[in-house]
Amino acid sequence: MSVQTIESQSALGEYLQSHIEGFDKEFSLTKFAGGQSNPTFKLTSGEQTFVLRKQPSGKLLKSAHAVDREFRVLEALYHSAVPVAKPYLLCTDPQVIGEMFYIMEFCEGNIFWDASLSEITRTELRSEMYDSMNKTLAAIHSVNVFDAGLADFGKPGNYFQRQLTRWIAQYQASELDTIEEMHRLYRWLEHHLPEDDGKVALVHGDYRLDNLIFKPNSADVQAVLDWELSTLGHPLADLAYQCMQLRLPKGFGNIDGLANLDREALGIPSEQQYVASYCQRMNITHIDNWPFYLAFSFFRLAAIVQGVAKRATLGNASNKKAGEVGSYVRPLAQMALAIISE
Repeated sequence: MSVQTIESQSALGEYLQSHIEGFDKEFSLTKFAGGQSNPTFKLTSGEQTFVLRKQPSGKLLKSAHAVDREFRVLEALYHSAVPVAKPYLLCTDPQVIGEMFYIMEFCEGNIFWDASLSEITRTELRSEMYDSMNKTLAAIHSVNVFDAGLADFGKPGNYFQRQLTRWIAQYQASELDTIEEMHRLYRWLEHHLPEDDGKVALVHGDYRLDNLIFKPNSADVQAVLDWELSTLGHPLADLAYQCMQLRLPKGFGNIDGLANLDREALGIPSEQQYVASYCQRMNITHIDNWPFYLAFSFFRLAAIVQGVAKRATLGNASNKKAGEVGSYVRPLAQMALAIISE
C-alpha cells in the first residue's frame, strides 16, 4: 500500500460507516502536507469532516509511530484544560487499510510553520500567541496523570537516562554514514546526566509551534497535535525542546528557527523570558543543568531526523522530501556541541 494514498477506500468506508454515526461510505481523502512520521489525511464524508492518522507502510523501528499511544492521550485529555481534537476511534486491525490508524475531529484554525509568525501583522498578537503557547505547555505539565488514567503511560525512574538510551539506539539503528559530531554529543550526554530529581509529568515530546492549531484571528490554542512521542517524563524536556527552536536559524527545514532574527521587534520573547514565564506558571524558582536539557533536545531531534532519512532509503517515508532532511543531522549536533562549550 502506498504511503501517499489509502488504496483500500471501500474497506475503510464500510468500517467507518459501522463505527461512526452518520458516516457516508462515499468519502474523500486528502493528504496533509508535512507529517514525515505518520501520514495524516483530511477525511470528508457528506457534511462531516474528520482527520485520519495512520502508521506508515513498511517495517517500522521498535516503539516508533505509536498512533495508539496518541489516541490514548487524546481520550485522556479531551475534557481537560489541555486543548485537543475530539477522538472518535482507534483501529488496530491491519486488515482494514494495512496499518493501524485512528480518527479524530478536524479542527478549524491556523497552523503556523514560520516561527517568526510572519503571517501575523500585529506585534501584540505575536506576543499573545507565544504566551498562549507557554500557557498550554504549562497546562500539559499540570495534568494529574492519575486522574487522567495515564499513571502507567511511562516507565518509572530517570527519564533522561531512559530517553538517552532509547535515542542512542534509534540513532545507531538508522545511521547511514558515521557522523563524528553525533558520537561526541551522545558520549557527552552520557557522562553529564543529571541526577533524577523525581519530577514526573505528561510530556508531549514534540512541542513546537507547528504542532498547534490556533483559533482563527485569535491567540488561543485550539488543539495540540502530534502526540506520538508523548509519555510520562521530565517536564523540562518539553521546555528545552521548544526553546531549541529559539536557537535554530531561520530556514532550517520544517523547524524554522529564530536565532538570526530581531525577536524583540517581532514581539517574540527571548529564551530567558520564555523560560521565566513557564517557571512562574509552574512555581519553579530556578533550573539547574539547562545546557544538558538543551543539548539533549538537539540530539533527540537529530536522531529523529536520521530516522526519517533512513526510512527514505527504504522507500517508506511519508514525505517526498524526507531524504533531504538527513543533511540536518550534522548541523544539529554541531549546535548542541556549541551549547555545551559555552
